[in-house]
Parts: sequence; structure tokens; C-alpha cells
Amino acid sequence: MSDDLLLDVDKGVATITLNRPEKRNAFTDSMLLDWVDLLDECQSRKDINVIVFTGAGAAFCAGGDIGRMEEKAARGPLGAKDDLWEITQGLPRKMAQVDKPVIAAVNGPAVGGGLDVALMCDIRLASSSATFAQTYAKMGLFPGAGGAYYLPRLVGASRALELFWTSDFLDADRALELGLINHVYPQDEFRDKVTAFAEKIAAAAPLSVRYIKRALYQGLETDLVTALDLASSHMAMIRTSKDHLEAVAAYREKRQPKFNSE
Repeated sequence: MSDDLLLDVDKGVATITLNRPEKRNAFTDSMLLDWVDLLDECQSRKDINVIVFTGAGAAFCAGGDIGRMEEKAARGPLGAKDDLWEITQGLPRKMAQVDKPVIAAVNGPAVGGGLDVALMCDIRLASSSATFAQTYAKMGLFPGAGGAYYLPRLVGASRALELFWTSDFLDADRALELGLINHVYPQDEFRDKVTAFAEKIAAAAPLSVRYIKRALYQGLETDLVTALDLASSHMAMIRTSKDHLEAVAAYREKRQPKFNSE
């Protein structure tokens, strides 16, 4: 694995940093493949409860590397589709399988595919210097990483179409107003605020956090009766877990619980 992606784990939080600041952290095919591998690792490791994506330098992510787009176009329609399915779309498919919380720490511009990466995450935290734009129409491209799926679910169809068609940039405050992001933090406090936010979730009962995520997303795609049936199965497992017993004991003993995801 190259240095274009960095993994750091501390206090239950895995931070994956896009590390091409000279290219505004635009991603390459090899980065996307490594990214999927890192997510597999984060999903399987018991010392990781929360995953954070962020960018090195002043940008979050500029999307795909423009310098390699002519080469991709030369592959022809079938080759382009195969590349998209096998490489680029491997990331959103993997994200859909990860049941641990994934947070986008948007430290700067998130553009095109870079914004799509933020949209894939469960929660988006932004610095006051962050900006957001879907620039596909401006570049004669299409949101192939799932942007047309994620964006309307956050801001509604009409607003999503406006953002796609105009390629307008949003500042962090406007993105917050539209519901695109969860919180905006001052630039000089951003890293500390993200760390505190992620560690707060990482300190919760891991099984509860993961099963809540599963149930929420599955519930968005199903009917009430099916969702309730699923909830009863989840509750049966969670209620008999060591995490729950530890939480009850800690409450009675007036101490912080020590969870082990069992």
C-alpha cells in the first residue's frame, strides 16, 4: 500500500487520510483499491469502533484525478463502464457493507467525486473553510460514484438537481442549512472537535452502535412491520450481550463502562 492513504488508530477511532495534498487529494485507481482494503481491515479489527475520512493539507478531496481522465476516456464505453464498476464503485459498495460508523471530516473543498465520498459517510463534519460542489455537468461528466443516489436523500430531488446542473459551490454554513452536513467547526478547532466527536461515539457500546446503523439503513428501504421484526431480532441479541450487562453494572456502580463488543 502506498503513502497516498494513511491509517492511524487511536482510542477506537481509525482515521484514513487522503494524502495527495499537491493534487488536492484527488484519488487514483490504486488509491480506491487500497481504500477498500483499508475498510475491510477497519471492519474486522476489534480495536476500531469508528472510522474517519479526512484530507491532508487544505483540501478534503477533489474527486478523480483529472490528469488521468483522457486515458480513461480512450478505453471506450465498455472499458469505461468496467473500470467504474470494478474500481470506483467498489468504494460505495464496500461502504454499504461496513456497519461501523463512518464520519467524513471535511477539512476543505469537497468537489465532484470528493463530495460523493463525503455523501457516502454516515455523518459529515465540516471546517468553516470547507466548500462543496458537484461539478460533473461543468466537466461534461456524470456522478458515477453514487452522487445521484446519495445527494437527493439528504437535500431532496429539486435541490440536488440544482446543485448538479449549476455546479455552484456551497460554503459550510449553506451546506449546514441544507442538511448536507451535520456540524460546522472553526478551522482552528476542527481537528480537536472531530476527535472529540468520534471518540464519543467510539466510547458507546459497539454492538448497539453497529446494529442501530444496520437497522436504520435497512428501515429506509422496507416497511414498518419488516423493520419491527428486524428490531426484535436485533434486540434479542443486544439484550443478552456482555456489552449490555456491563452497561447495567457500570450504571449501578456509578462508573464508566468498559465494552468489549460481545
